Amino acid sequence: MDQEKIVDWLSKGCEQIQLVLTDQQVRILAAYAEKVLATNETMNLTRITALAEFAIKHYVDSLSCLKAGVDLNSRGIDVGTGAGFPGLVLAVHNRQSNVTLLDSLEKRVKFLVRSSEELKIDNVECIHGRAEDLGQRQSRREKYDWAVARAVAPLPVLLELCIPFVKKKGSFIAMKSGNVSQEIDNSQRAAEIMGAELAEVRIFELPYNMGLRSLVLYRKVEVTPNKYPRKPGVPQKRSL
Repeated sequence: MDQEKIVDWLSKGCEQIQLVLTDQQVRILAAYAEKVLATNETMNLTRITALAEFAIKHYVDSLSCLKAGVDLNSRGIDVGTGAGFPGLVLAVHNRQSNVTLLDSLEKRVKFLVRSSEELKIDNVECIHGRAEDLGQRQSRREKYDWAVARAVAPLPVLLELCIPFVKKKGSFIAMKSGNVSQEIDNSQRAAEIMGAELAEVRIFELPYNMGLRSLVLYRKVEVTPNKYPRKPGVPQKRSL
């Protein structure tokens, strides 16, 4: 992989959304991209392999969370992190943060552990498990200042999986593609049950016309009832 090409695309993309990365941050992300794409030949990490798309659709998209108005220099969790988007990218940018990367596939988590150690990204914790299980553990429940999810799941499901991790007065950022006004309307009941309220929706176009994105921001205003999240698989089968 030509790291200079992804450095160039990443720098240009960040400039278009008015974000600044240090040279060290850019180099770490370029090296991580090389690891992802090399490992992707034997493990399914991403469908996006063209360097321009990788830089914009993975990195710039992940960094757009910085526009959500949430203080990310604190303890956060990326639920369903996959190849580390957006959680690992946010950890590289915000080195004072402490970011948990949660994924249900053990081999992906092992890749994240190995890569973060090799690149000395020491403010991430990589955890293998299901959000339904972890969200019920006292060591994890309502222990995070913020949560983020870029996973492809309906918003009511994401609310049940993510809000239990968040402290009262904390934030949840749902990263969605396109216009999600109808999905937000359909999620009002789930948000109320989880103890959250909609704070803001920011809709924007990725650089170089690479897609419409929505950042849906919720604030946690009440403690989540103990019965949530429900057992693994139930939120997806019977969403609130």
